[in-house]
Amino acid sequence: MNTTVLRVVLAAVACVVFTATAPAQEKITIAELDWDGGKAIAHFLEAVIEGPLASEAQIIRGLADQGIIGLGMSEGGGAIDVHPDLWMPNNQDFWDKYIDGNQTVATSLPYPASEGMYVPKYMAKTVQSIEDLASPKISALFDTDGNGKGEYWAGDSDWGAAKISLIKFKSYGLSELWEPSVVNYEKFKTQLKTAYSQRKPLLFYNWTPESIHSAYHLVLLKEPEPFEGCRELKLTRTDWLDASTQKCKTADSTVYVAYSKSLQQRNPRVARFLSNLRLDPALISEWILKIDREKQDPSDVVRAWIKANHDTVEEWIK
Repeated sequence: MNTTVLRVVLAAVACVVFTATAPAQEKITIAELDWDGGKAIAHFLEAVIEGPLASEAQIIRGLADQGIIGLGMSEGGGAIDVHPDLWMPNNQDFWDKYIDGNQTVATSLPYPASEGMYVPKYMAKTVQSIEDLASPKISALFDTDGNGKGEYWAGDSDWGAAKISLIKFKSYGLSELWEPSVVNYEKFKTQLKTAYSQRKPLLFYNWTPESIHSAYHLVLLKEPEPFEGCRELKLTRTDWLDASTQKCKTADSTVYVAYSKSLQQRNPRVARFLSNLRLDPALISEWILKIDREKQDPSDVVRAWIKANHDTVEEWIK
């Protein structure tokens, strides 16, 4: 998406967000990402900002485009203030442009997370490692359209993780036997539910913390441990797939809440809270489980936690 289009979209978002009575600079806008952890964290941030911090916040529904989020935060006008779940190194281009480059975006303290390729546990005896995927007999098990290639879900089209999945399959020499499926996460979860109930083969990218690991028995495929030179990503280039390589597992990620530095002037208390914040993956998994599997209201889940952990929240605020 080019810069002109991004600015038009941001202007439209700003018009919707700031028609409320509060002045634009007083409302903290939070992007609602399209994965469960990001959504849970967005509701948590909204609850703290509107509760203990006595400010006004709004979650911008369905805003998962990293380019729009980054530009909005960088411009500092309040169209988008907070990215609730910035995964590194998957979002390296975002980091390079707005955090190291423009220096218009800051981050919280990170929490650790892991990611890779998974199969349901009932497939674990058949497929145990990335090396197993080089077998034509294995790929044939995952071929649903009869074109001679097995399918795997690489991730959502807006995610840097989807690019990395494609890079891995190319680097491991698997492109002749496998082809990616790039559909939105909600559609994939429907596919997973169906495949799991029928015990059908399914190969897919995923991560922890995430609710599907509580709902299903899933197994992470083994990959080579990281070694020097095993990973060279050039995700911002137009020829990113040809230019990039990764022949090892993705090391545990570091995940941040990112926010516009303009908040340091527009709402210093919120900026201080966001800079001090450090979430825990077990806590996020707990929120996700209650929201996604138990169908509890996200606001109720996070507000109950805030009430029960008042001292922790106060430390982040101070």
